[in-house]
Amino acid sequence: MDTEAEHTERDRSSQFLRGTNPARTEERSRSARSPLSLGRLSLSRLSLGRAGLLGVGCAVAVLLFGAFVVQPFQIPSGSMEPTLQVGDRVLVNKLAYRFDAVPERGDVVVFDGTGSFVQEPPRENPVTGLLHGAAAALGLAEPAETDFVKRVIGVGGDRVVCCDKGGRVEVNGRAVDERYLHPGDAPSRVPFDIVVPPGTLWVMGDHRSDSRDSRDHLGEPGGGMVPVDRVIGRADWIGWPPVRWSGLDPTGAFRGVRSPDGAHG
Repeated sequence: MDTEAEHTERDRSSQFLRGTNPARTEERSRSARSPLSLGRLSLSRLSLGRAGLLGVGCAVAVLLFGAFVVQPFQIPSGSMEPTLQVGDRVLVNKLAYRFDAVPERGDVVVFDGTGSFVQEPPRENPVTGLLHGAAAALGLAEPAETDFVKRVIGVGGDRVVCCDKGGRVEVNGRAVDERYLHPGDAPSRVPFDIVVPPGTLWVMGDHRSDSRDSRDHLGEPGGGMVPVDRVIGRADWIGWPPVRWSGLDPTGAFRGVRSPDGAHG
């Protein structure tokens, strides 16, 4: 018997059993470089590209939605406690004052205080400002230093006085029962007697002892009045954190107040 031939045959059989046939190894190597594999790689890259474009498109859509419809606004201070707390994200309705609608007494509004609360906006790096603005528009960063959130107390033509004999704010001669105030706060420790010019608003925080508002700018240009066209929108909902999810219901504090022309507010 030819033992050499027998060993050779066994070696070939072992290679086939172990799956190490050189011909098959070469075949797998070729298949790895086949057009089908290259096609799959191209498809994977294309899918990643589409996912990237989809992500950019979603981000742009969110920014546009925030610019024209509803924008998240992060509460940076306690000036509106207990209604709004530090870290709350309120959803600002930018359509609230479109189509000839105007802010009303009791509304909680977000506005640009340039020219009223801030005489000169702070200078900042344009790129940094753009990135911060985008983050703020998504509610991921505190708002610009020129943006404020307060409650409307007087509208154009109103006479707002503090305080009456009971220590309350009066609007057009009627005392306002401000149940939304921070517990223990007085309606105001700063006396004032003003008439709100047409097209402007007199605004105050709910936490009167911790709020810089119209009262603090009486002696400055504009007298603390906020132009209506500087109002960004009305805060209608608390969207974050989840335990605070709620709508900001209208207050009935000004229900009995008459406008200067005699109509009820």
